[in-house]
Amino acid sequence: MKRSSRKPEKMSDVLASFMSTTKDGGRVEQARVVPEWPALVGEQISAVTEPIMITRDGTLFVAVKTSSWMSELSLMEPQLLIAINEGRTAGKVARIHWRLMG
Repeated sequence: MKRSSRKPEKMSDVLASFMSTTKDGGRVEQARVVPEWPALVGEQISAVTEPIMITRDGTLFVAVKTSSWMSELSLMEPQLLIAINEGRTAGKVARIHWRLMG
């Protein structure tokens, strides 16, 4: 029996590769936006927002503390989408739906 000369791969790398080639790999990428939110948008925006959920069509629902912040974030949405989707090949966020908290 011939031995393979390949090095063992990390399970996380194998799983990430598998998920990127499956139909639901994009959903996994989308779902990662919620826990990664503070790192994606920064401390200031993270302090006044809370990501709620993301739908299959790529709509991210985010709760906002005040209406003035909601207006400001609506204007910033194109830049935020670029930052959120940077480096993603699948599971991109298509739009953000802002809601007032409460």
